[in-house]
Amino acid sequence: MRHDSSTKSAHDNWDEHWSRYAVATAQNPAQRMRYALAEKLFAARTDARTPRVLDIGSGQGDLLQRLSNSFPQAELLGFEMSETGVEISRKKVSGAKFLVVDLYKPTAEADICVNWATDAICSEVLEHLDSPQLFLTNARRFLATDARLIVTVPGGPMSAFDRHIGHRQHFTRRSISSLLEAAGFVVDRTYLSGFPFFNLYRCVVIARGDRLAEDVAVGYQGKSAYLAGIVMTMFRGLFRFNMFNSPFGWQVVAVARKSGS
Repeated sequence: MRHDSSTKSAHDNWDEHWSRYAVATAQNPAQRMRYALAEKLFAARTDARTPRVLDIGSGQGDLLQRLSNSFPQAELLGFEMSETGVEISRKKVSGAKFLVVDLYKPTAEADICVNWATDAICSEVLEHLDSPQLFLTNARRFLATDARLIVTVPGGPMSAFDRHIGHRQHFTRRSISSLLEAAGFVVDRTYLSGFPFFNLYRCVVIARGDRLAEDVAVGYQGKSAYLAGIVMTMFRGLFRFNMFNSPFGWQVVAVARKSGS
């Protein structure tokens, strides 16, 4: 989901992004790790209400696909700016509803979902935005009172590939808490996840530099595909031993609640 449709730039073209990177993203061990973290936190909910889950920036639907398998009783809704992402998602998760929504300019179709969600997840979106506070403030309208919001954002240093796909900033516990509070949420807890193997994975991405963007743009082929497969398989195994919370993790996670009405 890009930052503002009025200032679209090449690295914010999310229709093109999902057309080119959908397969690579689905195979990314870091993305799987984030979704596992979100799923774990969602499973810990104590709300007696039937879960209505809003995925804010639902991409190509992988997170809601995972939740639909684990929590078949939940009602699922995805907001995504990219028409391509929504098209992929609808084919992938037939039991969920996906809408093309620009949260900077919500439409009447989205307005019927005001105060709808008992739970919301916003995974790897806020780092792409020039105005994340306004984005969260607008998203807040679609959450019921006291709804929980689970957020994942990158921490640690930024790579060349991060800049290539439009990262504006990375976060700390303090900065994500301040952002959520400014948007009208009460922060329950923050976590620094992923130490040590996610951090190591990120170091590999950083070391690859501009070459990673070139690899992904053309698609892994031949020897490169074989080596990439080995690396991703290795890290998927190692990620089972990551710490959920430590002072050193480079995956920032926050759990917050909508305050007031």
